[in-house]
Amino acid sequence: MVDKLIISPSILSADFANLERDVKLVENAGADWIHIDVMDGHFVPNITIGAPVVQSLRPVTKLPLDVHLMIENPDKYLESFANAGEDIITFHAEVVADVKQVIDQIKSFGLKAGISIKPKTPPEAIFEFLPYVDMVLVMTVEPGFGGQSFMQDCADKIPVIRQNAPESLIIQVDGGINAETAKICVDLGANSLVAGNYIYKAPDIKAAIESLRA
Repeated sequence: MVDKLIISPSILSADFANLERDVKLVENAGADWIHIDVMDGHFVPNITIGAPVVQSLRPVTKLPLDVHLMIENPDKYLESFANAGEDIITFHAEVVADVKQVIDQIKSFGLKAGISIKPKTPPEAIFEFLPYVDMVLVMTVEPGFGGQSFMQDCADKIPVIRQNAPESLIIQVDGGINAETAKICVDLGANSLVAGNYIYKAPDIKAAIESLRA
């Protein structure tokens, strides 16, 4: 198990004209990772950023870069993202024909591999891959948009995954995370939380991050 709860603020809620400033804001406020949502306009409706933006952020923070690929055909882009300097690449099980191959490809670059599931995907769909990944990302909203409400039935997947996973597995939760839902997820067995609006729109970013640990 991870000794400390990992808080990974999502820059999807940051000011894209001031990404360096906003990354440093959360780093100085006590964040553990930086969460970067990559969207392609196909797997999810929106389009966000690509590997060049990740590369530009690498020199401005010492925190691990936690990249969530919400894209089709992630295997085609793994090398460019690996070269951009992130530490973790998470892809969606729903878009890959050979999940184990993609996991192996990520690890061949010396990176941690994560696998994510959408709200309608049952946890059993990824059981066979749990021994090979470093992290599972449970989406508690539909991927592609910030500011959605937390879906409790998705959070209920957390203990099911925890019971069938190696002890070292990081279970990350993304979607509608605030002080109240953070406690729900942690109590269910999560040890990493992604939050966007709750952190970046807070009057006191440090207090918002600390409230997720309470």
